[in-house]
Amino acid sequence: MSLLKYVILGAAAVYGYNYATKKRVVDGKSIIDDLKEQAPDYIEKAKKFGEKVKQDLNQTNGLY
Repeated sequence: MSLLKYVILGAAAVYGYNYATKKRVVDGKSIIDDLKEQAPDYIEKAKKFGEKVKQDLNQTNGLY
């Protein structure tokens, strides 16, 4: 039963990889290409969110 579980997980992983790297006919890009292009924006948003959380934490600690 354990072997069957690993076979199913492996097949799902391969299918997911193929789906993520498959090029679209419309623009010739894949999901991975889109993520690579948008990564700097996501990193910048994460930095801003982290700074906001730090400010909120410092403000909350200052009250007590």
